[in-house]
Formats: sequence, C-alpha cells, structure tokens
Amino acid sequence: MSDSSTDSPHREPEGDLAARLTFVGVGPGNPDLLTRLAVEVLGSADIAVVDRDVHQDVLALLGGSVTVEHPEGSPVAVAETLEDRLAAGGHVVRLVSGDPWSRDGVIREAALLAEAGVRFEVVPGISLGAGAAAYAGVALGQTHVDVDIRSEATASGHPDVSSKSVDWAALASAPGTLSVAVSGDQLGKTATALMEHGLAGVTPVVMVDRATLARESSSATTLEQVETLETSEGPLVLLLGAGLETREALAWSENRPLYGWTVLVPRTREQAGSMSALLRRYGALPLEVPTISVEKPRLPTHMERAVKNLVDGEFEWVVFTSANAVRAVREKFVEFGLDARALSGVKVAVVGDATAAAVRSYGIEPELIPSGEQSGRGLLEDFPPYDETLDPVNGVLLPRADIATETLATGLAELGWEVTDVTAYRTVRAAPPPAEIREAIKGGGFDAVLFTSSSTARNLVGIAGKPHARTVVACIGPKTSETAGELGLKVDVMPSVANVPALVAALASYAQQVAETGKRPQAGPAARPAAKEPPLP
Repeated sequence: MSDSSTDSPHREPEGDLAARLTFVGVGPGNPDLLTRLAVEVLGSADIAVVDRDVHQDVLALLGGSVTVEHPEGSPVAVAETLEDRLAAGGHVVRLVSGDPWSRDGVIREAALLAEAGVRFEVVPGISLGAGAAAYAGVALGQTHVDVDIRSEATASGHPDVSSKSVDWAALASAPGTLSVAVSGDQLGKTATALMEHGLAGVTPVVMVDRATLARESSSATTLEQVETLETSEGPLVLLLGAGLETREALAWSENRPLYGWTVLVPRTREQAGSMSALLRRYGALPLEVPTISVEKPRLPTHMERAVKNLVDGEFEWVVFTSANAVRAVREKFVEFGLDARALSGVKVAVVGDATAAAVRSYGIEPELIPSGEQSGRGLLEDFPPYDETLDPVNGVLLPRADIATETLATGLAELGWEVTDVTAYRTVRAAPPPAEIREAIKGGGFDAVLFTSSSTARNLVGIAGKPHARTVVACIGPKTSETAGELGLKVDVMPSVANVPALVAALASYAQQVAETGKRPQAGPAARPAAKEPPLP
C-alpha cells in the first residue's frame, strides 16, 4: 500500500457527509420544460448558485429557505465558490440556463472541481438553441451545430465574442442548421464575426427572442440585418442554414389561439397554478392578482368540535366545496396529531375536479364528484338521500367559507341528512394591487380576465375597479356570470361545464374566433364557446 504522504488520495469535501453538488440544466426558461428530476433537485436544494440569466419562473420552484447566490467572475472563481459552499454541508445546486454541457464556462467549472476530487451529479436540460428551434418550427435535423456563447466572458464579466473564445470559422462553415445562443449585447458582434469568417450578409436568419416563454417572438431576416431588429435583453437565438424552410409549415408556438394575450387571473399563485399553466400552454401570459385572503375562522372551537365528532364516527359524509376547505381540515388534523386515516370509513364528496385534486393530494379518493355541473347544485343532483337502513349514521360534515351560500346545506337537509355546517376559513378582501396593475385593469391593459367565482369578480372590482370594456370577460358558470352582470360587466365567455380546464378552453375558442373573423363574436351572459374547442397544444 502506498504511503499517504506521497500520494494524492481522493479528497472528499470537508463538512457534512450528506453534502452533495448537482449541476442542473433548467432549459430555456419555461418551467414546464424542466425534467422531473430537475424539479425534484430544485425542491431539495439548500444552496442555489444561479446564473443571472436563469428565468424567475424557474427560481420560483426553489424552496423558501434556499440561499440563492449569483456567481461572479471566471469559472475558476465560481468553482472555488461551489467548493466552499459544499464544505459547509447540505445540497448545493448549480443552476444553469440551457444545458450544463452546452456552456463552456460551466464545463470549465466542472472540470476544475473534478481535478480537485469533488464529486458531483449532472441533470441535463434542453439547450436554448434546441428549445428555440422547436418552438419556432425550425427542424434541426440530424446535422446541426448548437452552441451557446452567453458564458463566453472576460474576467470583468462582459460578453466577449472574440475569435480567441469562439471558433467562428468552424461555426461559419458548419453543415446543416446552426443555432447560436447569445445575450442582447452580443448580437451585433456575433453577426459581424460570422460574416468575417465566410457567411454572406444575405444569409437567411430566424432570430428567436425569449424562446419558449410567453412573450416569445421570432423574426425572419438576413445576417446583415440582424442588428436592426428590435429585441429584448434576451436571451436570443440565431438560427441559420438548412431547416429554415420548415418554419412556415411547422411553426406552432406563435399560432396558438391565445398567443400574445395577457390574461388577468384574480387568484393567488397557489390557487391559480393549474389555470395559469393551461393558459401558458395555449400561448397566453397569465398575471395573477390575489383578490381574497384566506384566514382562520374567528371561533376555532367550532372546527375543533367538528373534527372531534368526525374522529368519533358521527359523520357518514364529509363534503368539500373548495381546496381551501380541504387545506383547513388538513391543518386542523395536523394540529391534533391526526392524518388521512382520520377519514377512514367516512365518504368524501367534492363539488368539482379542482377540489378533488386537493383531496387526492392527501391520499384520498373522493366517492362522489358531480357528473354534471361542477357546483353545489350539481353535487345535490347526484347526492344520495339518507337511507336509515343502509346508512349507519345520518351526519354530514360541511366545512366551508364564511361567505358561502346556504344552498348546499339546505339541499342536503332536504335529502334527510343532518348537516353540521361549520366555518372552516374566512375569506377577506385582499389589499389593492400596485397602481400600475390597477391602471392596466381599468385602461385595457389586459386582453381577458377569468372569474372562477362570484367573490373573485366582486373583490376585483372592489380593489382595482372594473375591467375596461375591451377586456374579454370569461366566467366559470351561471352564478359567476350573473354576479359579473350585476357589476356592470358584459360576459363574453362561459363554458358549458363549470371547471377550470373548460373555462380556459372556452377562452381559447373565443380567441380563435377573433383571429379568424377579425372581430369579437356577439356574446352575452349566456355565451358559449364554439362547438369545437381548439386542441390543447
């Protein structure tokens, strides 16, 4: 065995033995394109060392207790930072836009760490060039070169597109399609360098700005005209060579029915997650504005007594009317040291799919979801009457908001059930949004607004004013539409089924009609989407 004083054995980082380092490629910025493993790693991070070009929607997936740092300086300096953080223990995550192995600077960081004996893992991501081409309809084919020069920088951190840092001659002579990801201030120098190394100024180019994001745009131009295009700060992708001819036939992203629409979602991010995700898939840019704040009931003893009676077996059914009600019951269970087993032997009914999803997240499958209208009325149509022969007890627990109507409780009582109607949470009006949001709402800055309940409509008008007449108003069902009408709003869209997916699809259908006819369809409170809804991308 060799003497340890003369050899250089593998060196583990000092500190917590559980410490680990993961390089994560987070793709072009659209969080929907992250791999499942990437999402899992983001959720387990203790320290995140993040490039400044990583999109904020991706950063939102990090836990609230994560320490976020933006590395500065050369790859050597970043590698030293990673090693220092790793020595402190915990899970260190290096977030890189695109794919880690498409960034020369990141490759250098990993090489330096490997030389130092530091172990790490890599989670691949979609490169910016590949994402831009896929969304713009440019088929890269089997022969293509995909480079990302955003990480090519001088020691001061400024972009450097000199011939010393990039092999421009090889790029200019590359066969097939060439995709070059650049930052905004690299654009002109990149075009010049390619022309200086052999590409003609009239070479066709498709430039993609903010690829895969809600405000993505693509423009066909020539290499010599690239710098004249109006762009954002980036990131930008230049697509050149073979494959550009497929753009007209294969482009899909900017042809989605809600592409270019800014949609107001008057719900909190937590409540609006699935709706906003659907809107983005149809091409819209959702903006979430909370209109209500959920608070605990003023008299918690009522809920405490109801939970005790539930454990004691006094209820045959628990009826949930919202995800907030599910959350309130779960919190009370945790407070009492209970879990989902407390609902063993109790049947669970919900008013719709969104509430069902909240129940399933607790590991419980609801016995009853309305087969028709997803509402309290719809649930009553399917709810079984009390049968003293078949039902061991006649109790129904109805935990709900303080402002909920009596319709469901009354209907259940008429079916023979003894209803314990308890306030599980209070809804209070949220604080007004920032002045610029209020001005956009009243001034027509939003293309559409989606109302999922009467309270969201009333509260939005209360805290921000009435949406402008040009804003398309979409309501989830008849009751919400009626409330919107009472507030002086003209309802343009209402789905035939009262749930979030149907509401978003109905808005997409409406937008498609606008695009085809050039004008808004004639519609009122009873408006329905076109018979054939557009397919979800």
